[in-house]
Amino acid sequence: MANIQSHLNLPFSLPLLTIAFATLSLILFLLNQRRNSRHLPPSPPALPVIGHLHLLRPPIHRALDRLTTTYGPLLHLRFGSSLCIVASTADLAREFLKTHDAVFTNRPSTAASRQFAYNDFGFAFAPFGPYWRFMKRLCMSELLGSQTVAELRPVRNAELRSMLKSIIDKAQRNEAVNLSKEIITLTNNEVTKMAASTAIGSETAEARELVKQVAEIIGSFNLEDFIGICRGMDLQGLGKRMQDVHSRFDRLLEGIMRGKEEEKRQGKKRDMKDLIDILLEVAADDKAEIKLSRENIKGFIMDLFTAGTDSSAATIEWALAELINHPDALQKLRDELDRVVGKDRLVEETDLPNLPYLNAAMKEAMRLHPAATISHRQSIKEVTVNGYTIPSDTTLFVNLWSVNRDPKYWVEPNEFKPERFLEGPTAGLDVRGLNFQLLPFGSGRRGCPGMTLAMQAVPVAVAALVQCFDWNVKGKVDMEEGIGLVSARARQLVLPVVPRLQPFPATDDSSYS
Repeated sequence: MANIQSHLNLPFSLPLLTIAFATLSLILFLLNQRRNSRHLPPSPPALPVIGHLHLLRPPIHRALDRLTTTYGPLLHLRFGSSLCIVASTADLAREFLKTHDAVFTNRPSTAASRQFAYNDFGFAFAPFGPYWRFMKRLCMSELLGSQTVAELRPVRNAELRSMLKSIIDKAQRNEAVNLSKEIITLTNNEVTKMAASTAIGSETAEARELVKQVAEIIGSFNLEDFIGICRGMDLQGLGKRMQDVHSRFDRLLEGIMRGKEEEKRQGKKRDMKDLIDILLEVAADDKAEIKLSRENIKGFIMDLFTAGTDSSAATIEWALAELINHPDALQKLRDELDRVVGKDRLVEETDLPNLPYLNAAMKEAMRLHPAATISHRQSIKEVTVNGYTIPSDTTLFVNLWSVNRDPKYWVEPNEFKPERFLEGPTAGLDVRGLNFQLLPFGSGRRGCPGMTLAMQAVPVAVAALVQCFDWNVKGKVDMEEGIGLVSARARQLVLPVVPRLQPFPATDDSSYS
């Protein structure tokens, strides 16, 4: 100890410095609490330095929901030095995401989001401004608009048929099917092929592994995001892992982009444009409002991979699990599919408008299990909400899990009842962010831009699994929630399976080029 002290030339002993630092931190913390809590919503007791971090137990949406039972539906929390507001009812969601949407236009930034979004070059975490508005319009008009989603339907059809064929092969060998693995492979392949239709099998497999690691990193608690003194220290090793995964993802995307550029130089043309094709064309347009860089393109595609793969897979799995646990609902859906589609062909996305019970079941599954349980925003200026003053740069958590179960708007809110969307006061509700008691995709400016795609690809996958197979389940499927950025099931869904259609419709997976 003496050698350390003399080397650093400190006038006091380290124990005294430690005590002094802790005392000063406590004083500053208490002063900060007193100064900033006068007009804030209610709050649980906090600890020095860490604030309310000790109250967060996974799954986070349930921990926040429990706090609202004691402190009310609107409360404030401190995570280290960061101020956070939690809203947990449909009325509060409307207040923040509609009435004050123009104030909560940014997303809070983390070390992981900055790394994987190429700082501000991505779209999902880009600050509100000209670039974000340009990319939002591009998403709605071209990238994820209804026309592009329809044009890329052959890609999704082929990947869905490929999954069904894989399940049939296992059923014929009397193997139990790991549906979790089959479904995540499906959604990853769909996203990869829609983004880069030229991707080969090894690239698709690598993308699947990298997406898994990105989701794990983004969903991890990182001390650097909350405790100022820890910034730059990488105490958990997350920083090194981020750099490694980001470098691998960057090489993958760069290779795909260069391959497309080489095809163009050689004069090769394909009938169908994928999303990278569209982005490269926009980047080459000298008259475009915003000149896209390679980092912009790669940032957007990385957003698409990470947001579209796990969330879609989780929703498919939750919906199937709920239907299996509710045999009456499962039978109603099968009867509808047999009546509308028949047994001689596979259900397709074009059938969806004629399947009201399927749409009701999907709405109910997404109400109970929104893939992103918490909608994150950040205020750009001070605002008063419900009589409370919310400072600038405050993080907003709208707990969609709680909002979608608001007892003011839902009878038996925790029960799976698709019929509630077919009759009664909730029959006409939609998931597109206008009905604030039903927000599986969020709402407002920062609502999910991939909603149109999700509402095509996800329901048809559920419908195909119900149409094509019987699931031999003894008892109930476990519904415990897992830990992570996306609210997925805690355990993989592994079930014995029996093909239901005899003979089985053709499952040719080469219907696009």
